[in-house]
Amino acid sequence: MGDTKGFLKIKREIAQYRPVCQRINDFKEVAILRSDEQSKGQASRCMDCGTPFCHWGCPIGNYIPEWNDFMFQGQWEQAFKLLDATNNLPEITGRVCPAPCEFSCILGINDDPVTIRENELDIIEYAFKAGLIKPIVPKKRTDKKVAIIGSGPAGLSCAAQLNKAGHQVVVFEKDAKIGGILRYGIPDFKLEKWIVDRRLTILKREGIEFVTAINVGLDYETSKLRKEFDAVCLAVGARLPRDLNIEGRDLKGIHFALDYLVQLNKRIAGQKLPQDKIIDAKDKKVIVIGGGDTGSDCVGVANRQGAKCVVQIELLPQPPACRTQDFPWPKYPMILKTSTSHEEGGKREWSVLTKKFIGKNGWVKGLSCMRVEFKRGNRNSCPIMIEVGKSEFEIAADLVILALGFMGPEKKGLVENLGLELDSRGNVKTDENYMTSIRNVFSAGDARRGQSLIVWAISEARKAAYFIDEYLMKFSNLPMM
Repeated sequence: MGDTKGFLKIKREIAQYRPVCQRINDFKEVAILRSDEQSKGQASRCMDCGTPFCHWGCPIGNYIPEWNDFMFQGQWEQAFKLLDATNNLPEITGRVCPAPCEFSCILGINDDPVTIRENELDIIEYAFKAGLIKPIVPKKRTDKKVAIIGSGPAGLSCAAQLNKAGHQVVVFEKDAKIGGILRYGIPDFKLEKWIVDRRLTILKREGIEFVTAINVGLDYETSKLRKEFDAVCLAVGARLPRDLNIEGRDLKGIHFALDYLVQLNKRIAGQKLPQDKIIDAKDKKVIVIGGGDTGSDCVGVANRQGAKCVVQIELLPQPPACRTQDFPWPKYPMILKTSTSHEEGGKREWSVLTKKFIGKNGWVKGLSCMRVEFKRGNRNSCPIMIEVGKSEFEIAADLVILALGFMGPEKKGLVENLGLELDSRGNVKTDENYMTSIRNVFSAGDARRGQSLIVWAISEARKAAYFIDEYLMKFSNLPMM
């Protein structure tokens, strides 16, 4: 490393964001990019570790200490080459990844960890500005055609890898535009869509074909799909929402989080929607049920739409602020996270069970709730939820957003028509080579793994691409990670 004592001289600088009073009035990105000098200083904090556990914490095995050193030395092109070797979408993960690598940083044992995510973002944005990222068209093409179903992070990454191997790749997307969850599921204040389009321009110039507004399995017969392509990869995500089937669920004004976010992104993009279908929080009392990242995104959207008040409730107890013995280093810890959306306003409540929705004239007007506790019988047993006696209370609500996670990929259409075997959680089942129960049909990302992180989708896609290439050519030069 260039400065083996950099971590002693420079403290971690937390990410910088636009002032709340400004960003709450628009949907533009909240984060502010650092200067090159600030980035080099933060990169110098990366120690000369004998065994860097950040590799272990990163699902795609980023060369983190190595590109941190190049970054500190001002050798940005070398840093980019290492980053590009393992990550197909660093401009995405550099913005929205929860950075499991940072929780595995050795410096984090007794100090603040290296700002790995921000460093990654600095490298890729420098590379774009410096013109280091150019389309690379394969010099030689095979005679194999591969269909990728779904254009989210898994679909795009798998397509990019297989295109590098020389195969003719066609990506099918059921929505009007390419991007999947990146375009429709993440608000612009976290990921502006020009960032997605910038990457798509490169992929198109490299020879990947994109087909939109085609729901494979419904609009495009599966028999035709398997006949026209030598291999198929399902990267359709896990978009089947978990519902809350309690009394009053049929009331108007209760919506799934993804429906809310997708509609919002379409409206920002200029798409016109019927007035009676619009979900808007303006002047409404909003309840978001679910304490995860998706729920947090909904809080940010509701605040920007001018909600009267926003309350986010979670069934589980409030996580601790610091690591506990249940999550020792280098494990990814379950700790309290305060997002930029939480900083912008609203209230959070934990250990809350929603018993029923309260309505008036067919519209939701509130929630009937109870406090709960989680008690463990013995050290090795799972905690049991117990309702706290006489703890009933009500929360007023004009709009309720269900952000309760997902139950796997949508089954109607492609999955059912192919007759794919599913695992115990309802995800597409594959063997160790990412092949499904149907020969030449593979799967990767959330469709196979279940709801997870974008960086895991990229990791899954790269592995699937390797095995698809190996299946088609009997060998593969693609990396496994």
